[in-house]
Amino acid sequence: MYAIPELRSTDSSIRISPERDVPVTPRIKRIIDTAAFRRLSNISQLGLVAYVYPGASHTRFEHSLGVYFNAIQFVTQLESNPLFRSIINDEDVCCFLLAALLHDIGHWPFCHAIEDLGLPNVPRHEILASRLVLQGELAERISKDWHLDPRRIIDLLNPAKTTHVEPAASILSSMLSGPIDIDKMDYLERDSVHSGVPYGRNFDRNRLVRSLCIHPEKNAIALSEKGKTAIEMMIFARYIMFSEVYWHHAVRSATAMLQNVVWECANANPSRSFADQWLEFDDAQMKHSILLMSQNQPWEGCARGLFGSHRNLYKRVAEFDSQNEPLWHQTLSKQSPSGLRDASCKLASEVSKKLRADCCPFDLLIDAPPASLDVQFRMEVQLRNGLFRPLGDISPMVQALATQQFDESVKRVRIFASPPLATKIRDSKLSMVDCLANAM
Repeated sequence: MYAIPELRSTDSSIRISPERDVPVTPRIKRIIDTAAFRRLSNISQLGLVAYVYPGASHTRFEHSLGVYFNAIQFVTQLESNPLFRSIINDEDVCCFLLAALLHDIGHWPFCHAIEDLGLPNVPRHEILASRLVLQGELAERISKDWHLDPRRIIDLLNPAKTTHVEPAASILSSMLSGPIDIDKMDYLERDSVHSGVPYGRNFDRNRLVRSLCIHPEKNAIALSEKGKTAIEMMIFARYIMFSEVYWHHAVRSATAMLQNVVWECANANPSRSFADQWLEFDDAQMKHSILLMSQNQPWEGCARGLFGSHRNLYKRVAEFDSQNEPLWHQTLSKQSPSGLRDASCKLASEVSKKLRADCCPFDLLIDAPPASLDVQFRMEVQLRNGLFRPLGDISPMVQALATQQFDESVKRVRIFASPPLATKIRDSKLSMVDCLANAM
């Protein structure tokens, strides 16, 4: 058994949904009470999803505690596994628990949507995470209370930047970020609870945890065969959550509007660095800043429709997936952010000609999935004879949902228009496919 107090029962805990008591030791409490961690209580987990599901206003603070809770469950389950014990020592476990608690420490408001734009003066959230963990209060607490080098936490959170990954780091990294990991197991359930939908809760988390094992050659977590149905249920839950929540058409409209406004603000001020400013903001400050930067600008209406006193989201005027207009789905899904913005401007010009009316480039937006595929469920399952086989080989459902259907059907290409323009397009029965063909 590991001699780590966080793994044993404690009299102190924090209650989070859904009816979960997260054990808190004194040194964990000191981490949670740092300014760097407390800031997460003012940053929403789902950002713009709350525009569609009002209850989805939970924070990254709550989510981080949930991920930490899962980390304890994973280690508690695996500490009786001889292979796990032979590779993972007490210090490794402590690093893992801290990495779980701090995995979102670098997030700032709406950072995923803004990072996808690839703006040169906006670093990824991992940069802020390194800054917060390697210096200041957090670094002091990690060194003093845990007797660890803070760089070990950052290395565990960013294994791709490490030239040689030791077996212990490889195993722990797969528990932090992989086909089934402590992050996904929390956000699927938590996002579902707060959004008021059942989809993300329909998997057997306890069965999954009890099925955990270690692949001896890949140095990664795997599942015993008894967990096959549980992982299939989790993959289906993720599929439905993306379809009905994360990629809901109104959520994507808000996302496209945000990206459009930020893109224009950044290009209107090419010499200005927004990074240092945005990295310190909470949600309310970020919204206020964007509104200020948009004042008296051509895109002000878009910004106010998103963050102003009245919700006024752009309307969907076309939608393509791999079955419906596969050519345009494939073409637009492969566009860079600048290419997609250019396509939007060309389409707006064509629509303006067809309608014989002024159509501002900021009134029409194309939203498309990124060129890179989403996470794939390359999970190994240990059969009853002791051999390991890829999950996709023994589960056709996983092969279908995790690859083809997910990236080709759930993540659709959509064209959004400002409400007045959307009305004109619908009234004229204008074909967006014909306009795209002429514009591109």
